[in-house]
Formats: sequence, C-alpha cells, structure tokens
Amino acid sequence: RDMQFTINFDYLCPFAFNANEGVLAGIDAGRDWDVEFLPFSLSQVHVADGDPDVFRDLERPGIRALHWGLAARDNDREHFAAVHRSLFAARHTKGLDIADDEIIRSELAATGVDVEAIAAVVDSGRPGDTLEAEHQAAVDRHSVFGVPTFIVGESATFVRLMSRGDVRDVDRVLDMLRWDSLNEFKRTKRHA
Repeated sequence: RDMQFTINFDYLCPFAFNANEGVLAGIDAGRDWDVEFLPFSLSQVHVADGDPDVFRDLERPGIRALHWGLAARDNDREHFAAVHRSLFAARHTKGLDIADDEIIRSELAATGVDVEAIAAVVDSGRPGDTLEAEHQAAVDRHSVFGVPTFIVGESATFVRLMSRGDVRDVDRVLDMLRWDSLNEFKRTKRHA
C-alpha cells in the first residue's frame, strides 16, 4: 500500500467529519491507502478528575453514535463507510439528534447495513469496551487529545481541515506527515 495510517473520529466534531469524509472520498477514488478508523470520545476528554468514565454512558453526547459506528466497523466492514458517512451527516448536515436510537436506526436504514444486527451488537455493550480500549490506547501511546488525529507509525498529528471531503487536502496532509521535522503549522485566520 502507498500509505498506511489511522484517523480518529467522534461524530460530534465537524472537523472530524471534514477529514473522515476526505479519507473516504480518497478510498472511493482508488487511493492506495490502508486506513484504520479509530474512535475517540470528546465527552471523555471533558470528564473531570474523579468523575466516572463515559465510554458506556449512552446518554452522554456522542457516545451512542460511537457505539453504532463501532458496531458497524467491527461487524459489517462492507457497510461501515456508508454508516460512518451517515452518522456524520445526520449530525452535521441534517442537524439530527444522534443520541436518539430511532433517528440513528432511520438514518442507517438507507446504508444497506442490517440495522437490527448492528443494534444487537450495540445492546450487547461490546462497543463500550472497544471505545474505552481504543480511546485509552490512543491517549497512552500517542498522546491523542482530539479529533481528527492522523497517526502514521508512531507519529500522531492533530489536523483541522476547513473543507469537507476534499481528497486533495488529505493528500496534502499525508505528504506533510511524511515530513517529520515539521512540528506545528497553524494558520491564525482563514483568508477568503
């Protein structure tokens, strides 16, 4: 493969939507990428010291959608991209409540995924275990603090793209990730 990398996601974040959609568009366009999609909970990042973790709390923002996305990723790879897009779009394009199982079910019905089979996985609680393990591993191993973060080998880089689904932007990011002497590149404001 030309490029092997990981990109993380939380359906709450519009920048994660932008970057993940760009990665999916690149895959659709035939980019020779080996991509791992890694969950990360922004709600967990905001838990105060001493408070309980949120990985299994389906009432916390974003957690229910992460469980559905992970259930699809781990149990129906064929439909994961469609599910992933659908959960992001439900939140950021349609403005729907992705904390509502019925809304999620309705949105995923058009993806081709077996909604009842994925719901059974969500109900099993396994996605909460996966979310905790993968979130914590990203924090412990790569010091990940937000989404979207691209991970190439042992190098993790937080990136915010302003455009949604632009494969050229993802290509640029991947090119920059190969340039390991660059530590920070941050535009102070966007010009029209």
